[in-house]
Amino acid sequence: MTDHAPTAAATAIARPGAADPWIDHVWPASEVTPVMRAVRAALLALVGAQLLWLSAKTQVPFWPVPLTMQPLAVMLLGLAFGWRLAVATVILYLAQGAFGMPVFAGTPARGIGLAYMMGPTGGYLLGFALAAAAIGAIVGRARGATSMAFHISVVLALVAGILAIYVPGYLWLANFVGFAKAWTLGVWPFIVGDVIKAAIAAALAFAVHLRLRRT
Repeated sequence: MTDHAPTAAATAIARPGAADPWIDHVWPASEVTPVMRAVRAALLALVGAQLLWLSAKTQVPFWPVPLTMQPLAVMLLGLAFGWRLAVATVILYLAQGAFGMPVFAGTPARGIGLAYMMGPTGGYLLGFALAAAAIGAIVGRARGATSMAFHISVVLALVAGILAIYVPGYLWLANFVGFAKAWTLGVWPFIVGDVIKAAIAAALAFAVHLRLRRT
């Protein structure tokens, strides 16, 4: 065996395992050079930011208010990318909005750029980054765990993610309309829809985890 021949151990180390972010199974980070890893991260963040943009503009008729798909997109990014890349993706998305791109649900009709971000819904935008971090971190610690422990971690992560969106969103909105009206306008109408989105994200997470454990 020569020095250049790959060993079975090296090959095993290079392959993503159950504990790695799911995106690594699609595009492994360990099999590219440092420069290409940076390019990979940038491209994934760009794709994720465009997914957030699309989700902001997608509304589903629902009661009591139409639903946007942004919370679901944030949940999926946290689950698939790991917390670092997921947070970087949300920050890129927010930066696009700050520089005047109409990436948010209310733009350009209700303002654009930093003026929109400092408006009544600005707290929810901050919450997206916090949710991506919370979901990615909690699930990341449980990827290699037993199925039961992983399932519990996913549920806890998604609950934490929803709270990470609601709390800063509610508190910021209350500065504009008061606490009682902030609850009526900014939290209560979205609870059922966001629980459904979390259930969809959890089902996808369970299915992917089961598939990876079988490979």
